[in-house]
Amino acid sequence: MNELYIGMDVHSKSIYCIAQDWFGKVLFDGRIETKPEVIKDFLLNFPGGRVPKGTQIGFESGTQATWLSRLLDSLGMEPVVIDAHEVRKKARRIGQKTDRRDAFEICEGIRKQMYDSIVYIPDEETQKLKDVLKKRRHFVNICVREKNSAKALLRGSGISTSRLPLKGKTSWENLYKRLGDNYRSSYARMHMDVWEMAYKKVKELEVELNEALEPFKDIMDILTTVPGVGLITAATFIGSVGTPRRFPDSSRVVSYVGLAASTFNSGERTQHGSITKRGPAELRAMLCEAAQSSRKSDNPFNPYFLRICSKKGYKKAIVAVAHKMAKILYQMWKRKETFDIRKTNIESGEFVKTKKVYYKIKKKAARV
Repeated sequence: MNELYIGMDVHSKSIYCIAQDWFGKVLFDGRIETKPEVIKDFLLNFPGGRVPKGTQIGFESGTQATWLSRLLDSLGMEPVVIDAHEVRKKARRIGQKTDRRDAFEICEGIRKQMYDSIVYIPDEETQKLKDVLKKRRHFVNICVREKNSAKALLRGSGISTSRLPLKGKTSWENLYKRLGDNYRSSYARMHMDVWEMAYKKVKELEVELNEALEPFKDIMDILTTVPGVGLITAATFIGSVGTPRRFPDSSRVVSYVGLAASTFNSGERTQHGSITKRGPAELRAMLCEAAQSSRKSDNPFNPYFLRICSKKGYKKAIVAVAHKMAKILYQMWKRKETFDIRKTNIESGEFVKTKKVYYKIKKKAARV
C-alpha cells in the first residue's frame, strides 16, 4: 500500500504539485520549475523526508509526458500518465480550470484509482522507432501532395494524368513537355523542387529506420511472413503496440487499433455500427493498406475477403481483413511463431469451381 501520492499539472515552465498521504491529507501544495534537476531535488528533499521509491506520481498525457515519465522512472518512482481527455471528463468543476485544481484532482484520482485510460510510455528503442516512422510518414505525405498538385496543373490544361507516376526526374521532364512553355510549367518546377527535397529526406530516414529496427530484427522476421505485410507495416505495428504483454488477448489489440465495431446495447436492443477509429490512426491505415492484397486470388486471405465482399461490399471486406491481420500479428508476436496458413481455417491448393447456368444471352447470327 502506498503512503504517498503526488499529482502534477505539467507546463513548459512550471509544474504545480499536490501531495497527499493515504488518508487524503495534503502534505505539499506548491509550484516547482519544469527542470530535471529541480524535480530531482524536489523528490530527494521532500518535506518530511525523501519521497519513497515506488510512489505513484500522476500527470496528464502531452508533449512533456515522455521525458518526465522516464526521469521519474529512473528515480525509482511509478509514473502514471493519464489520458488528458479522461481528466477533463472527470473534473469536478467543468469550466473552472486552474493548475492547482487539476493537480489536486489528478492526485485524488490516482489515490482513489479513478482513472482507467493510462497512457503507455514506450522504452527508448521503441520510441526511436516511432519517431523515425513519424518523420518518414511526414515527408512521404509531402511527396504525395506535391505530385498531386503537379498533376492538377495538367488536368487544368485538359491533359490526362492516368499514366504519369512522377517517380523520378524523367517522369517530371515528361510533365514539363506536356505543359509546354507557359506559366504552369514554372509552377510544376516549384513542385518538383519540393518533391525532390522531401524524397531525399525519405531515403535518409529509411537508412535510419533500418538502424532503428536492429533491436527488433527477430520480431520483424516473424511478422513479415504474413502475406501483404511488409517492412513499414510490421515496423508500425511494433512501434504502436510496443509489447504484446500490454494486452491480455487479441480482441483488446483490435479495440486499441480502432478496428472493432462500435456497439450500442440498451435493454433488448443491440446495435452494431461502424468501427470505432480509436487509437493509432497510422497503424489502422497501414493494416488496411496491407489488407488490399487480399483481392488477389493467390493471397491466403482471399476467400475471407470474397465472402465479406459479396455480402457487405469492398470497403467493409478490407476492414474485416485488416481486423483479422491485427489479431494474427499479435498472436504471432506473442507466441514468436511465423505465419501458418493451417491456423487460419483456410485450405490451400488449386481448386476448380464449376457453375451451372440456366440462362444465357443468344448469340447473334452471322451476317451473309
